[in-house]
Amino acid sequence: MARRRQAFGEGFALLAECLLTGAWLVLAALPVVTLPAALAAAARHLAAYVDGEPTGWRGYWADFRAAWRGSWRTGLAVIGAGLLLALNLAVLAQEGVPGRPGFALATVIVAGLAATVLLRAAAAWTPGVRWRSLFAGAVEETRADASGTGILLGGIAVLAACAWALWLLVVPMSGCLIGAAVAVRRRRAARDEEARPGA
Repeated sequence: MARRRQAFGEGFALLAECLLTGAWLVLAALPVVTLPAALAAAARHLAAYVDGEPTGWRGYWADFRAAWRGSWRTGLAVIGAGLLLALNLAVLAQEGVPGRPGFALATVIVAGLAATVLLRAAAAWTPGVRWRSLFAGAVEETRADASGTGILLGGIAVLAACAWALWLLVVPMSGCLIGAAVAVRRRRAARDEEARPGA
């Protein structure tokens, strides 16, 4: 019973940390161009929290500044992709577009996969690592780890539904989503470790 209570307390504390991290993430990502850096700092903060390392507001913003120095081009690419997505959806919203349902579904799937790659890259970020290599690894993991990709796509869908229902829910759900990205990365690493010969 005591162990069950301790596990519940630890799980609740992690949830609370995810909600707090979501607030920091949304605040840091308000300019939009800073979204990759905000995600990377959030993932690093939650990973440190789970490992029992000292972390907090100052650590988050130090990581954010370090990530921003190498991610501003990625941030501009995110803005460009977002504008292209918005334009595509605006065109598909018009009556008389041939094959509209199919194109709309394809657009949503591509956007979800792109967001998944961004989440995986952010979860893998460490100071000094180039974002180009992070995205290359994230694309490979997205392709090879179908269950992890499904988890992240489900999280993105929940975030979108929450934002549609009540936009304020974006704040807590963002922290939970980046927490899911960290968990998916660690699960993948654990599986790779088990699969190694002699492990």
